[in-house]
Amino acid sequence: MSNKTATTGAPPARVLIYSHDTMGLGHLRRCRTIAHSLVEHFDNVSVLILSGSPIIGSFDFRARVDFVRVPGVVKLRNGEYTTLNLNIDFEKTIAMRASIIRHTAEIFEPDVFIVDKEPLGLRGEVTDALEQLKKRGTRLVLGLRDVMDAPTLLAPEWQRKNVLPALRTLYDEIWVYGLPQMCEPLAGMPVPKSVTDKMSYTGYLRRSVPIPGPARTETAVRRQPYVLVTPGGGGDGEDLVEWVLRAYESDVWLPYGALIVMGPFMQPERQEEFKARVARLKRVEAITFDANMEALVANAAGVVAMGGYNTFCEILSLDKRAIVVPRTEPRLEQYIRAARAQEVGLLRMIENTGTLDPKTMIEALREMPRQRLPSEVVIPGLLEGLESVNRLVQPWITHERVEAAEPIAASDSLRRA
Repeated sequence: MSNKTATTGAPPARVLIYSHDTMGLGHLRRCRTIAHSLVEHFDNVSVLILSGSPIIGSFDFRARVDFVRVPGVVKLRNGEYTTLNLNIDFEKTIAMRASIIRHTAEIFEPDVFIVDKEPLGLRGEVTDALEQLKKRGTRLVLGLRDVMDAPTLLAPEWQRKNVLPALRTLYDEIWVYGLPQMCEPLAGMPVPKSVTDKMSYTGYLRRSVPIPGPARTETAVRRQPYVLVTPGGGGDGEDLVEWVLRAYESDVWLPYGALIVMGPFMQPERQEEFKARVARLKRVEAITFDANMEALVANAAGVVAMGGYNTFCEILSLDKRAIVVPRTEPRLEQYIRAARAQEVGLLRMIENTGTLDPKTMIEALREMPRQRLPSEVVIPGLLEGLESVNRLVQPWITHERVEAAEPIAASDSLRRA
């Protein structure tokens, strides 16, 4: 992390972040990481996160970071959306969310508005706020993951949502939280040069272990080297947990024990089934959720995961050997990221073909101690995302309109140690 920028005497500045939360924890955790970096780096900044996550209150937030929770909406496996808790019409829920977003933006008066992943928000709910803030001179930023989806799937989706006019006329900048030599989220898309000229590749967002809170209960599994098994939010992670459990049920001599974090959105019935099976295994432990996943990753000998953006950043930042089993529905995002990361030697990917043969997982777990560490693959700028975001934000929150940081140039070369 770069040194703190002294902003004593600079007027108070505000950053508003829209977190597109309809499935899992990825958007919220990415936005929270950026918010914490900004307030750590700039002492005149306050950050407000707009989120529909039902468990946002389970996370700790630093001073000068707060959140507004809009009514929750959840994405079903068939791609459709429904309200999370309220027994009201979905369209009325969207209208309510849009109103809260618009009025929050009006009152908060941000200097910078960062929209995560979805250019117009869910069903266009951010459009009014974007247009309103554009008129008052707020710097409008779209933040994209390193991978969005396969171009053949993303292009018709963006056409249906009429995204391109907003990219051309509303947004001032587009930040990609990755590197072009790893993945290019808009490659193969019919995007005009006026849009691609706005893009800056920041590098991946480095994660660190927060200052420890109250001491954790030290279990038998955690006292020994363990593999952390994490399907993220868990809403579509049953296959990953099932596959790992079959491996441990079939082979009691695997190199490490396992700590399974099933995720808060996994179906309760499946959680109970998994916990009952875990209870019969001496070297496996299962919990539902931990807000401090960074600490669990840091203490692990390796990670088995589905390969969402945040988990990938943690694997890189905390230098862990990893086995990634990416999902392929409803998006190919995880598969594209994992395949590229395996190609350059950062992790091992195994594909879920539907059989969940324990022999495949056993072989991967037995090979894990011999895998290359991510740090052994040298990719310049790989984990400089937060430093880049701080540089890109600085002109608009210190009111010094100096030239923003140059985008990281694309490069085909990857150097190995």
